[in-house]
Parts: sequence; C-alpha cells; structure tokens
Amino acid sequence: MKRRVLATELLLGVIPIALLLAVWQALVSFGLAPVTLLPSPGRVFAHLMQQLGSASFDQEILTTLFRLFAGFSIAVILGVPLGLAAAASPSIDAVVRPMARVLAPLPKVALYPALLLLLGFGHESKITLVAADALFPILLSTYSGASTVEQKLIWSAMAAGTPRREILYKVVLPAAAPSILTGCRIGLVISCIVVFLAEMITSTDGLGHVLVTAARTFQAVDMFVPLITISLLGLILNGLLQAARSYLLRGFPEV
Repeated sequence: MKRRVLATELLLGVIPIALLLAVWQALVSFGLAPVTLLPSPGRVFAHLMQQLGSASFDQEILTTLFRLFAGFSIAVILGVPLGLAAAASPSIDAVVRPMARVLAPLPKVALYPALLLLLGFGHESKITLVAADALFPILLSTYSGASTVEQKLIWSAMAAGTPRREILYKVVLPAAAPSILTGCRIGLVISCIVVFLAEMITSTDGLGHVLVTAARTFQAVDMFVPLITISLLGLILNGLLQAARSYLLRGFPEV
C-alpha cells in the first residue's frame, strides 16, 4: 500500500515536468520561439551531459555547493539554538521576536552591496548572504515547533526526575523536530536560489557566473545548462533531506 502511494506521488510529480518539457519542445518545433534564444530540450540536456564530464564545469558546481552548504550550515547552527532559546526563555524571546519581525520580511539581497564592501567579492559575502536568507525560516520554524510542545510532556519529564536543564534537549527538541526539519527544507531551497543569484550579481566562478558569461556572449545553450544544473541539484538535495526527515521522524504518526 505504501509503495503504491509513493508510486502515485512520483507519477504526479513527473507529469508537470513532462508537460513543461513538451511545451518547451513545441515552442521550438513550431517556430514560436527563435532557436538562437530558446534551444530545444534535447540539445540543452546533451550539452549538459558533455559539460558534466569536464573538469572546469565540475569545479563550478563544487564552488556553488561549497557556498550553499557553508551558508546553510551557518543558518542551521544559529537558527535552531536561537529558536529553542526564544521558546524556552521569555527574556530571550523579548529580544529575538522583534528582530525576527523586522528582519524576516527584509529582502536580504538588498544588503548584498554592503556585504561586498565589508567582506569582499570572494566566498565570504556570498556565504553570509545565503546564511542570512536561510536563517529566518529555520529560526521561525524552530520557535513555532518548540512553543507548541504539549505542556503535559514537560510535566511528565519533570515528574520522572528529568533535570530542568535537560528537558530542552530530551523533550522539547525531539517534539519540535518535525517543525525544525520542515524549516530546514525551506531554508535549503532558499539557499539554492540565493547562492545562484549572488553568483549572477558578482562573481568570477560558480554556476551563476557561468550563466551570466553565457548570456553576455549570446550562447543560449550554455545559458540554460547552469539553470538546469542548479534545478537538479536543488531537487537532489531536497530529496536527500526529505529522506533524512522520514528516517529521523519514523516514529511520528504523520511520517
């Protein structure tokens, strides 16, 4: 039964992608879009396979992944403890909540010029931008999950003799894990978008730089290759995180 449900979900996920590729091919086949600007899907994927075998393109992928993982890791390291601390302590909550309300809606890319001046054009500014954008979904999801833990779980742990300083890690953190991991999935998607955007704005390497270079020289096929690559990377990373979530939460009824 579970395999049937998974197969159905997989099919429903593949259908929109197949329709998108069919529309893309139709636009090219019927001449509705110039081939110089919109190459066929087959041509793009064939070129992608060629590029994946080259050391230079693989290095661009690794550069983007390094910035993505570094920024995302910083967001997790900061967001989860801050969210737990704010949920557990009214005084910390009084400090964190106003900051989150003010900074969460702010488009962090608007701060990128300042980051470039402060941190330079290397990895540091891009990693910081990724971390800043991914931080708030993780922080807010952690705070929401920890704040809604049933009080009876905490009372039961206290009645069993669990020290108050350990309740946060032995009771609140496991109970809030579904919300935390959901926030991490959202933060990961945002990280993929932001690192690519940062590399497009100013960089000498990475997939975003490859796209901008191709656009400046009117190489349409080369322009689509990094777009497809970052999409596939996001799909793979999201799938891995979802698998990890299902494994870690295998005891929860909803997983």
